[in-house]
Amino acid sequence: MKKIGLLILLFAQLTLVTAQSNRSVYLFSYFKGNGEDGLHLAWSSDGLKWASLKNDSSFLKPTAGKDKLMRDPCVIRGADGLFHMVWTVSWSERTIGYASSKDLIHWSEQQNVPVMEHEPTAINCWAPEIFYDEASKQYMIYWATTIPGRFPKGDTASDKNHRIYYVTTKDFKTYSQAAVLYDQGFNVIDATIQMNGNQYVMFLKDETRYPPQKNLRTATSTTLTGGYSAPSKPITGNYWAEGPTVLKKGNQWIVYFDKYRDHKYGAVTSTDLVHWTEISDLLEMPKGIRHGTVVTITKQELDKLLKEK
Repeated sequence: MKKIGLLILLFAQLTLVTAQSNRSVYLFSYFKGNGEDGLHLAWSSDGLKWASLKNDSSFLKPTAGKDKLMRDPCVIRGADGLFHMVWTVSWSERTIGYASSKDLIHWSEQQNVPVMEHEPTAINCWAPEIFYDEASKQYMIYWATTIPGRFPKGDTASDKNHRIYYVTTKDFKTYSQAAVLYDQGFNVIDATIQMNGNQYVMFLKDETRYPPQKNLRTATSTTLTGGYSAPSKPITGNYWAEGPTVLKKGNQWIVYFDKYRDHKYGAVTSTDLVHWTEISDLLEMPKGIRHGTVVTITKQELDKLLKEK
């Protein structure tokens, strides 16, 4: 009986250790300055207080693109268990960067993906993000590009007519040709997409210049690659906001964003995606943090990152 009791105790301890190692924490990928030094990471257990990792030094130096920047890094966990990352390689190139990793420490060779090379007058490819679509078993990469004269002038000059474009891929080797994902007749950048039940929710920046909007809004669709609605009312306050990223905690949505004129980060929260509450004063973020994304990782994965110096 004593042996059985001891075995039960050992099993309980092992179960506790396993549960603790698999406990979820949150990881924030971001850049600093102009993105020249590469990928920065921070972590949080509650989604409000964030601490930088590796003394806030870079985990990955950029090599893709001519300008070799790593702005707006978006990291997701793929269906294959790998972390997949895309980023802005330049202010003015027609490509985006891509790399993958098993542990967020050791990364694959960086690719310079020519998503808009077939559009010779395209000015840029900004803030790419990735979404894995369970239904089609493929990844969608989407970003903002301006093509002068492509859309009616509207509220802005013809060389500032950003729309959201996308490509799909199953292997990050071959890609579909870029197509428009979101066009509601206004200048739009910084889109990020989340699932809400059977609905796709796009969080986006209204980049309207006259009169200036510079706020975040939402749009919805029943399909991933199109059919998104007109934008909602602004979900952010009386300040300029950009670079949204979203964390879902239970029934609570938290949208983080860069208050870029104020040189600090902000956040709003909601339980219904309609009524939003400002919680910016509750945030503690690394100094100098810029546009990035949130992904959930295990405590075991975090422990490995904490050992990096």
